[in-house]
Order: sequence, then C-alpha cells, then structure tokens
Amino acid sequence: MKNTTSKGNAETEHTLVCLSASPTNAKIVKTAAKMATAFGGNFTALYVQTPDSDKTDDASKRRLQYHIRLAEQMGANITTVYGEDVSFQIAEFARISGVTKIVIGRSNVRRRHFWSKPTLTEKLTEIVPNIDIHIILDSTADSKYREKTPNFLQNFIPYPKDLLITLLVLVLSTLLGVALYHFGFTDSNIIPVYILGVLLTSLFTRGYFCGIIGSLLSVMLFNFFFTEPRLTFHAYDSKYAVTFAIMLAASIITGTLASKLKSHAKLSAQAAFRTKVLLDTNQLLQKAQDKDDIFNITATQLMKLLNRSVVMYSAKGDKLSKGALFPVDPDGISDYLFTSDEHTAACWVLKNHHRAGATTDTLNRAKCLYMAIRINNNVYGVVGIHINDKPLDSFETSILLSILGECALALDNNRNAKEKELAAVLAKNEQLRANLLRAISHDLRTPLTSISGNAGNLLSNYDKLDEESRIQVFTDIFDDSQWLISLVENLLSVTRIEEGRMNFNMSVQLMDEVIDEAIKHINRKGAEHNITVDCKDELLLARMDVKLIIQVIINLVDNAIKYTPAGSDIEIIAEKKNCYVSVSVADNGDGIPEHMKPRVFEMFYTGDNRIADSRRSLGLGLALCKSIIGAHGGELTLTDNQPQGCIFTFTLPLGEVKIDE
Repeated sequence: MKNTTSKGNAETEHTLVCLSASPTNAKIVKTAAKMATAFGGNFTALYVQTPDSDKTDDASKRRLQYHIRLAEQMGANITTVYGEDVSFQIAEFARISGVTKIVIGRSNVRRRHFWSKPTLTEKLTEIVPNIDIHIILDSTADSKYREKTPNFLQNFIPYPKDLLITLLVLVLSTLLGVALYHFGFTDSNIIPVYILGVLLTSLFTRGYFCGIIGSLLSVMLFNFFFTEPRLTFHAYDSKYAVTFAIMLAASIITGTLASKLKSHAKLSAQAAFRTKVLLDTNQLLQKAQDKDDIFNITATQLMKLLNRSVVMYSAKGDKLSKGALFPVDPDGISDYLFTSDEHTAACWVLKNHHRAGATTDTLNRAKCLYMAIRINNNVYGVVGIHINDKPLDSFETSILLSILGECALALDNNRNAKEKELAAVLAKNEQLRANLLRAISHDLRTPLTSISGNAGNLLSNYDKLDEESRIQVFTDIFDDSQWLISLVENLLSVTRIEEGRMNFNMSVQLMDEVIDEAIKHINRKGAEHNITVDCKDELLLARMDVKLIIQVIINLVDNAIKYTPAGSDIEIIAEKKNCYVSVSVADNGDGIPEHMKPRVFEMFYTGDNRIADSRRSLGLGLALCKSIIGAHGGELTLTDNQPQGCIFTFTLPLGEVKIDE
C-alpha cells in the first residue's frame, strides 16, 4: 500500500526504512533495500529508541540486532534517534534529512475500539503528508505478536531498594506533617508535604509502582494522622472523600509525570553523551597525523566508552596486519583474543564486508564481534569488540557504528590527502622534467650551434683565416664548451644533493685561500668586471667541503658577471659573525626586481633577465648553491645593495684547527 499524497520532485531520492524487533521487519528491510536500489539515491535505516527499549526481552533484542545487521548488509546507513513518540521522531528525522520515501510495515491488526490510540502508520501518514509512505502489508504476520516490552508489568515490579526509599519518604513526610500540625498548620499545608513525598519517591525509584503505592499510602496516612477522628481511618466530614480523591489523583499524576521526565532525562543524557563522544572523536581524528594514529584513537575511544577490550587490524590489500590489542585490564591475559577462530572471523569480515564473530550467525565461536571499517567497498581495517557474554545494547551499538563511521571517513580523507600530495609531487616532478627538457632543447642549441658552426668554419676555411681570426674562433668554441661543462656539472650536483647521493669531504680550511682558488676558475668575461676580495680576518677558518664551496663561489660570481654590464664592480667579503663565517658576493648592477626575489633559488627559474651575450641560463646555479650551503648547515640569502645592485650572502660553521705539539 502507498500513501498517494503528492510531493515535490527531489533531485536525489532518499529512502528510509524503520527498524523494530517485529518478526516481519526483516521482510520490510529487504523490500526497502530493493526500492532504494530501484530508485537510487541514499538508503537509511532508522531505529527510534524509547524509554522502554532497554526493557525488552532477550529474544526481541536479538531480533532487533539481526535487523540492524541485515540493513547494514543491504547498504543502509544505520541511524538511532531518541524519544517517546516514535511517529514524531520518524517524521522529524525525515524532514531534516531530506527523506523522500518512508518504508514501514503493518499487519492486519486493527484498532479494537474507537477510543484506542491510532496505529503508527496512521499517525505517520497524518504527520508527513508530503512524503511518500510505502506501507508493506503482511497478512501472514502473527497478529498476536506484541513487542514484549513489559510496559505495564515491568513498570510495576518493585525493587527492595525502591520499597525502602518509598517507606523512608513516607515516614519523613508524616513526621514533617506531624510537626506542621503541632505548630498549628492546617490540612491544606500538610497535603503538599505528601505530594512532595510522592514526587521524591518517583524521582528516586524505578518504574511506576512505588509512585502509585506512595500516593495511596499518602492518602491513608493523611487520613489516619490528620483527619478527625485522628488515629483512625474514619472521617467525620463527608467532604474529606473529595479531598482524598483529589489528593490521590494529584499524587498519581505528579508521580507519573516525574517518572516520564526521568525517562526523558535519561534519553537526553544518552543523546548528549553520544553527541559529545562523536565530537571528541572527530576532533581527535582531525589531529591524527597518519593511518596508525587514526586506528589508535578509534580503538582507545571504543575501549573507554564500551568498557571492553578492542582488537584493531589494519587492512593491507587483501590481508590483515598483525592485530593490536587495547585491553580494558592491562594486567589480564589476552592471548585468547588472538586464536585461530578470532583471526578467521576477522579475515572473513575483510573479505565479505559484513560483521562476524560473537552474537552473529557467522563464526560465532569467536570471543569478539568483528566489524569492517569501510566506506562503500573500501575496507581500511577490521575492529573486534570483546563481547564477554554480554551483548551490546542498542545504545552501545549506535555509538560503535557512529565511531566506526567517523574512523572510516578520517581514513578516507587521509588516503585522499596522500593521493593529492603524491599527485602534486608527481605533477611538480613532471613540470621540472618538462622545464628541463624545454630549457635544454632551447638553450643548448645556441652554444652547440656555435661550436658546430665554428668547427665547420675552421675545417672549410682554416687556410683562408688569419691567425687572429683563428684564435677568436678557437676561443668561442672553448667558451661555449666550458659553458656546457659547467651546466652539466651543476645539473649533476643538484641531482646528487637532492637525492642524498652526494658524499661530503668535510675539512677545516682558510676562507681566503678558498676564495682565491675560486677566482682562478672564474669565467674569462670576469676580466671585463672589477672583482675585489676583502677578508676581514687573516685567519678565518670554516668547516666545509672545499670543492663544493669553490663551486658555490664560482656560481655566485658568474651569476653577477652574467647579469651586470661590463665595468661593474663585484666585491667578495668574508667575515666572522657569531659562530659562522659569512661570505658575501655584492655587485652594483641593476639588481633583482621584487617580484622575482622569492623565486630566485628555484630550479630552472630565470625570471625576465637575460645575460650579457643574450644566452639564457637554465637557472641551476643558485638552486645548486642553496642546496650545497643547506647541506653544510648554513644559509644562503639575498639582499639589496646600496645604492643599487644585490648581495648574495652564505654562512658556514666556524672551524678550529688542533695543533699537537
């Protein structure tokens, strides 16, 4: 049967099935799953927990757990809400969650009397007329079935402790009433004392029995001690009958309302606790650094909240890692949680994506209930909850499913973040490779063409060229080949340092000697510039790899030569600063624009500048210098020179020479 009321067209269908302990609920869940598959969209299974849910018999609890597992296997998202009015809770959840179809079951049972309460389906149809309600009729259902919630008998079964509390409250109320009577207070002042006693009885006892029996005894005690004739159950005034009736009704209503408020307070506390748990878990998971942290946080939270030992397995492909135990009792024996039965159940869950082990029909010899941590078909791990002959109740199951959902989401986000990071690295590497190929193909063509052209010119016209022209051609070939050699050496050095394959030969050296050696290898074009050296200290020792630091100085000076016009001043300054030796290469050229400064140390970055002979640079020199100085424990920085130009400064650790006499 289907509610034929119209609804707006929804972009995404959302099917909701209601869970219960009814024997026919399994059929309802299967039907709803088929409808959700046919219509597409989201599929949710909702269970409404009422104040009497925990009072159901064991058979009903087992059926409910089976229906929850069945819905989970059918691909439903399990959700639990709390409240006394089931139809209202279903309607509110449907409105908030954007549900478009509600699937609910109904047997052929009808209301026996016109004053009987409307059935759940009738109330739901009335509350949410704008949502399609699919009512699955089951003529084969057991019409005698009643969810064995002892709403009447259970609430009236007293406990010895409750009886003692009731007796104590009645005695105290009577003593207070006698005191008030002694001081001249009237009956109207004593009656509220007994009503207060009934209220306190309802608050501090379980069920309705003590509240109602307290109400009856309060009326009898009031009649016995405070009406004429006193100390009897008779009353001279016939109006007292009305007083007794009103007092009894007020006491019963007060006690009943107090019991209901207490039940609602319990549900509200559970809901608040569950919300806080999920919030705390979510915050902890957001701070997790990696997959192992997420598993540890999840297992620890479950262990604390359920007060049960937890076994956590991480999935690696189609295999499980070695299980990690989170015991409630650290001193207890836990080997029985790693038997072959336990491992078999965990592996079955990984393979089939369904729960197994204790309290299930699959491999129930295991001591733990095993569940998959998954999103869709991605299983990230398996968690085992030690049952210990005490099955999880609906509230514990709700918390467990919620936390596992948060864990799976965190793991999925962690995986996505790593994939994005890896993709970014691959993209960067690909970009670097493309830049290198583009730079090599473009920039190496000029010197290679020059070498080839000059060599061909010598071969064809050697005898026709005078001595000066020959020397010039040879010089051009030599310069171009030196540029190519320098480029290859820089590229190889950068690659080795970045990959950690560079072997450093560290020693203590005089800084002025290292600078002098570097200047000897400066490009011939350095003769067109004014290069000066200023060492502030005669004995300035630094710990370094000599060959690499010479290469740094050569690169920095060559960089100044390339990007400054002929006749510019280039100064190399070495001095001691705190525990470091500072070496600066300053020029008075045009300087580097502000927008280029943050990227000057990037590999293959050449900016907008062009070198003096119009040949582009691959942008490896400064990147290599940065890597070499960083490997020495120093720092390479760029600052502006005054009034113009730029200064590259690097630092090296101070060195000491031990002289053995």
